[in-house]
Amino acid sequence: MAWKIAAIASGVAGLGVGGGILAVTLLAPANALAECIGTSVAGGDIGGPFTLVSETGETVTDNDMITGPTLIYFGYTFCPDVCPMDVDRMALAMEMLDEQDKGIDALFISIDPERDTPEYLAEFTDYFHPRLTGLSGTPEQVRAVADEYRVYYRKVDTEEEDFYLVDHSTLTYLMTPDEGMVTFFRRDLPPEALAESVGCVVDAVGV
Repeated sequence: MAWKIAAIASGVAGLGVGGGILAVTLLAPANALAECIGTSVAGGDIGGPFTLVSETGETVTDNDMITGPTLIYFGYTFCPDVCPMDVDRMALAMEMLDEQDKGIDALFISIDPERDTPEYLAEFTDYFHPRLTGLSGTPEQVRAVADEYRVYYRKVDTEEEDFYLVDHSTLTYLMTPDEGMVTFFRRDLPPEALAESVGCVVDAVGV
């Protein structure tokens, strides 16, 4: 599958990239987490309650899925390049944190509920990391959670009805149960820097 090829290519490239924490914005209240994140700026609330369907077919809420530091990415399994590369970056960071005994969870929230069945989501997420969980739901549920996170997405119509693309934003969010959204990461951040920032948060919240 295309996403497997893109993920492998991204993983090889990502491991060779150095650099510090880039373009990270703190929207949580000033506290001990600030030194992990960098710059603090004013901003509105991002994230909130949701009800979705897990890759296991169970109905779940944000309280079920965000029980510690958790990375969240919005995408879709039929995405030909951007999504698998971004998710692979996230999985590489998770593996680095695992080696430091700072394991975290991650969520892949599909913005393509028409095609992303629980079975498709499970195959996609299991390929990258065992603690990456796929979520989807009805179009209304997906729109509601996307609005909570200020995620843009739009189906691109094509002549072939089943082979459409979905334009979407590509931020990765870091959530905790107590703080809500701690920060977000842009897709140019290397996995090493992502792991460094998230690991600092794990230490700060005592997980």
